[in-house]
Amino acid sequence: MTDPAEYRPAPGTIPVKPGVYRFRDPHGRVVYVGKAKNLRARLANYFQDLTQLHPRTRAMVTTASSVEWTVVRNEVEALILEHTWIKQYDPRFNVVFRDDKSYPYLAVTMNEEFPRIQVMRGERKKGVRYFGPYARAWAIRETVDTLLTALPVRTCAPGVFRKAERQGRPCLLGYIDKCSAPCVGRISPEDHRELAERVCQVLAGDAKSLVRDLTGTMHAAAEREDFESAARARDRLRALDSVMARNAIVLAAGVDADIFSLEDDELEAAAHVFHVRDGRISGERGWVVDKPEPLDGPGLVMRLLEEAYGAAEPEEIPAEVLVPHLPEDAPSLVAWLSGVRGSRVTMRVPARGKKAELAATGLGNARQVLAQHRLKRASDLTTRSAALQELQESLGLTEAPLRIECYDISHTQGTHQVGSMVVFEDAIPRKPEYRQFSIADAVDDTQAMREVLTRRFRRYLEESKLPPEERETARFAYPPQLVVVDGGLPQVNAARAVLDEVGVPDIAVVGLAKRLEEVWVPGDPFPVILPRGSEALYLLQRVRDEAHRFAIKHHRAKRTKAMKVSSLDEVPGWVPAAPRRS
Repeated sequence: MTDPAEYRPAPGTIPVKPGVYRFRDPHGRVVYVGKAKNLRARLANYFQDLTQLHPRTRAMVTTASSVEWTVVRNEVEALILEHTWIKQYDPRFNVVFRDDKSYPYLAVTMNEEFPRIQVMRGERKKGVRYFGPYARAWAIRETVDTLLTALPVRTCAPGVFRKAERQGRPCLLGYIDKCSAPCVGRISPEDHRELAERVCQVLAGDAKSLVRDLTGTMHAAAEREDFESAARARDRLRALDSVMARNAIVLAAGVDADIFSLEDDELEAAAHVFHVRDGRISGERGWVVDKPEPLDGPGLVMRLLEEAYGAAEPEEIPAEVLVPHLPEDAPSLVAWLSGVRGSRVTMRVPARGKKAELAATGLGNARQVLAQHRLKRASDLTTRSAALQELQESLGLTEAPLRIECYDISHTQGTHQVGSMVVFEDAIPRKPEYRQFSIADAVDDTQAMREVLTRRFRRYLEESKLPPEERETARFAYPPQLVVVDGGLPQVNAARAVLDEVGVPDIAVVGLAKRLEEVWVPGDPFPVILPRGSEALYLLQRVRDEAHRFAIKHHRAKRTKAMKVSSLDEVPGWVPAAPRRS
């Protein structure tokens, strides 16, 4: 724990202009990012008597060891820079809304040469248009099945698409006119992309132009007595009406608005938004969040809108944003959104009428999400805290191991050796920090582990000397409090020797033996026996199993790549068989 008085900058050196500031810990990692209209006045709030600070603010300033700032021209620039840095550094003391991933989305992959419609969950990908979320995946499939009658865009996976290309025959959907079959050249890439754009237009709630075109096509075909074409246009119109009928009409035609609702307490918050396009609900979205920094309603709304629109395309921002509280920096936020959208955006709190009723419905959804999250989170926090506390006491550590790294080796009879490093922070996997190691010629697992640990911690010593800005992008700049290896006393003693040789003797090492799940510490002839069912043992097992899984994944990929080169390829006169004609 640090003393904020030791790194407090002289007040006269802090500018009184708008800017963004960053607090860093002793290892150079950014732990908090904030913005201010007046940097000097804002930073002074953090260096008060510790007893006067909010407990979470006190935890932040005593974790940090330095503070730096960047001056900008106005509050809008401060807003944009703050959002950029929060996304870049992922500070542990900033409120970060996590999108509710439990709902499936209908996605159109506009980042592919031939866009396709599919059900997607999880993190959003760049260049993909998302619609929803939907309550059930089958609801998406029903919508897609109906929509393909009117707009036969591609839905197949890349493997199916390539197979159809090779065979020169479309799949079943191509034969029943529910796919335009770009795989066999029935439609050009340009025309197929235009078809996908129309799909996005319909899913966003705007089907007027398509209805007009289909109606004109139907009447024109009927006038020239081409009744088969007229019937196809009629069927497409009916399918389009069916898709549009699935979206409830809640506001007047032509109204585009996002209606946000927020429910929070001192520790947590849940947010909900209805996306209304042309008076219809085109989708909804939810977030849950822990509050590592103290924020009131307006402050949370500010963070919520930054999260909702931080990576938004111009067409995803509506003309009207309705919120439960107006943020303090509402003018700069509105200016930012208007600049992204390219036209004026208004923001207000709905007081009465249908918009207020819809906001109340969203608030009910947010309350339900928060209630469920509290039950799950309370149990999760308790078990995680208990596991870390028990590990500290059982292993005699000076502090709880907030960062744990586990290493494992995988190979096939000594070939294609690989090593894995997985990272758990606060007892939760931190997958962006995972690392893989290719091992050339280690004679056994112990030697391979020695090579992996040596490479990892030598890199740590090198990168820990970098300037803070460079350290942020370094791969091994932060040390763990605990290293876990798979094995018993010989493996643990070897790992301890490596760390001592490299020059990091203050990092604790333990081993977890598979046979009896015994925990070994260096130099101790007897293992530490953790009770079966204890949270500490369960955490070590999770860490060990995750390292094993990650190592096997990397090993299989390396082995598969090596097996693609066959010894038969070197036989003179041996050539690949000619492709069979269909």
